[in-house]
Amino acid sequence: MNSKMLNMSCLVAALLASFFMPVSAQSYTEWRDSLNKLNQRIELMPRNTDLRMRKAAVNIELGQWEYAADEYSRVLEIDPKNLGALYFRAYVNTNLRHYDLARADYERFLSIMPKNFEAQLGLAMVKRKMGRMSDALDEMNNLVQLFPDSALAYAARAGLETEMKSYEIALFDWDEALRLKPQNVEFIVSKVDVLLTLKRNEEAWALLEEAMRNGTPKAALKEWIDRCR
Repeated sequence: MNSKMLNMSCLVAALLASFFMPVSAQSYTEWRDSLNKLNQRIELMPRNTDLRMRKAAVNIELGQWEYAADEYSRVLEIDPKNLGALYFRAYVNTNLRHYDLARADYERFLSIMPKNFEAQLGLAMVKRKMGRMSDALDEMNNLVQLFPDSALAYAARAGLETEMKSYEIALFDWDEALRLKPQNVEFIVSKVDVLLTLKRNEEAWALLEEAMRNGTPKAALKEWIDRCR
């Protein structure tokens, strides 16, 4: 994320690893070779959903979002309750800005597995992108209620509250996120951002000083230190 919003790309990279294949630093040519091999195997076993899921993951790596969406749809034709295909088709459609389709897939996913952090978060983020801020906040509230020990849940809600200019409420959530993950630099600077917006510079500087005492390099905080002056 930037200092205010959740970094979905990191989350998705981790999920891709857990769902499909070992993560390795491959070149474009190597990814193309992998794709060709998968296509050959799929021709022999067209109903093999594991192969199709792997192919869709490679399509994502190559930036072939439409192909990935189509592949997840084929998986769902074979296995309508395939949670990996539902989740990642929603992710792909979010990147394609097909927000209604993404929302439908997240909701379908949650109808099968109601207490899933990533899908609940994804649904909230899609509604935010759709401009449905009140609905997005409802989803974030549900996320925090389901996962009260998750620093990420509080951070995600705080980011949305900051965007909605509910700064005092956002400060509460950044405090909760920092209570659970006190050394997280992104959480620290996000709270500092809010304090500076409220012109509470002394509190912002005190938080930065505390972070430096706890081992955060001064260079990592330079932007916010400069803004406090």
